[in-house]
Amino acid sequence: MATGTEHVAQRGRRPRLRRLTLLGPAFVAAVAYVDPGNVAANLTAGASYGYLLVWVLVAANATAVLVQYLSAKLGVVTGRTLPEVLGDRLRHRPARIAYWAQAELVAAATDVAELIGGAIALNLLFGLPLLVGGLITGAVSFVLLAVQSRRGQRAFEGVIVALLVIIAIGFLAGLVVSPVDWRAASGGLVPRFEGPGSVLLAASMLGATVMPHAIYLHSALVTDRHGTERDQSGRRRLLAATRVDVVAALVVAGAVNIAMLLLAAASLRGVSGTDSIEGAHAAIVAALGPGIGVVFAIGLLASGLASTSVGCYAGSVVMAGLLRVRVPLAARRAVTMVPALVILGAGADPTWALVISQVVLSFGIPFVLIPLVRLTGQRALMGESTNPRVVAVLAWVAAAAVVSLNAALIVLTATG
Repeated sequence: MATGTEHVAQRGRRPRLRRLTLLGPAFVAAVAYVDPGNVAANLTAGASYGYLLVWVLVAANATAVLVQYLSAKLGVVTGRTLPEVLGDRLRHRPARIAYWAQAELVAAATDVAELIGGAIALNLLFGLPLLVGGLITGAVSFVLLAVQSRRGQRAFEGVIVALLVIIAIGFLAGLVVSPVDWRAASGGLVPRFEGPGSVLLAASMLGATVMPHAIYLHSALVTDRHGTERDQSGRRRLLAATRVDVVAALVVAGAVNIAMLLLAAASLRGVSGTDSIEGAHAAIVAALGPGIGVVFAIGLLASGLASTSVGCYAGSVVMAGLLRVRVPLAARRAVTMVPALVILGAGADPTWALVISQVVLSFGIPFVLIPLVRLTGQRALMGESTNPRVVAVLAWVAAAAVVSLNAALIVLTATG
């Protein structure tokens, strides 16, 4: 028979276990933060500027924690997705269609980056032509989306989290054999730039981190998982669990991104050809050995597979919320594969295509970030969960910084 002390311990364990079962949605959204666009930006930053831009990743990840939590909070409190709430406020159908068009463009750019990343990984691992690799990546994404459609969100979360673990191992493994200068790395926490090239790269890193489709999606992930919680105490419990979920998931994603930059700074600094993923992989093999190169390529493949599935899911959520139109995920996947396959089939430089995709994503950031901050600050919508003043100020500062840096990315890219 359990003693009184044991009963107390059991009661303490049960709430903790229950909170653990609420985790998961943020880990799916976090995959967007370790996609092939991040790989390209982070490796280039480390190879070109060493540890200089570590602070950008730290700031970007802190911003991502805040933004993703606001999206999840909107879903928990209202029981609706961010696109649904926006669709209600865009009363005229032409406005909804215009808003959906820019969001769809963002989703398409995301799919281009993820599919190309998977194709590059298969080329590195098996020497497959990029077009064939793109087709295989797309085919596997069909399977992952079928898991979500037929087995439910928990099964989908499980698969995505497993891929996230592979991604983490793939990109953290190099640090085991690569001598990081931790003193210099800590110096990279001081915000500074070294010329316009570093500004451009910082904007690219931020644009690859705070991604519109992940913000749209997170509100849907929590509503799909938790439904509508009308009881105030239950809502507080969900919000507390959501905070833990978001912080844990983005700490993992942030560690992976920083690891990529540290690896490049320690092993690839000044090496020619590291401005492309293929070149960076070749340099990693030369510096750290073929084993680390294989693990890196496997991490890149997992990144492309997980990210392309999540991006397609996000596009479906956007369409359903803004247009009230639901298209089967398989049909949507078939259509959104086309631009990436055309690019690969035309023989375009895949790294260049990744860069352009990040620029397109930059256009979509203001359209999702500014409305999100406004909506979560409205008491009529959010009730007692309205953003406190400190959170509101931080959110607006973060939104202004993200929009400004992405505007700089667009201008600098356009001017060469």
